[in-house]
Amino acid sequence: MSVAVRYYSRSGNTQKVAEYIAEAAGVDAVSVDAKDAALSEKVDVLFIGGALYAYGIDENLKQYLKGISSDKVGKAVVFSTSWLSKHALDLIKSGLTEKGIPVESDTLYFKSKAVDGCKDEVVKFAKKYI
Repeated sequence: MSVAVRYYSRSGNTQKVAEYIAEAAGVDAVSVDAKDAALSEKVDVLFIGGALYAYGIDENLKQYLKGISSDKVGKAVVFSTSWLSKHALDLIKSGLTEKGIPVESDTLYFKSKAVDGCKDEVVKFAKKYI
C-alpha cells in the first residue's frame, strides 16, 4: 500500500502530528509549500492536515488542495491541530471532496498544545489506514 503525508503548519503542532503519521507509515512528511509536495505517483492513502487560521485554512494548503488531482489519490485521511476549533477538518474535507477524492469520515484532531505526548494515539490512528 502506498502512503503519502502532506501538511501545513505555522506553529509546528501539525508538523509534529504529520511526522508521527509518516514515521508509522515509513514515509516522509512533506509540507504542502515544499518543492516536492506534489504527488508524482498515485497513492492509496493521503494523510493531509492543517490548522485553522483566522477562520480559514492557510493559503498554501488551499492552493495545494486546488491543485491536487483525484487520479493521484485513492482516499484521503484528514488531521488537524488548532487553538480554536475543528473547523479546519471540514474545510480540508470539503476541498478534497470538491476534487472528487474520497475522504475517510474518521479524523484526527488535537487542540493547541495537546500534541505533546500524543504519539501513541497518532500511530494507532494512522495504522488503521496503512
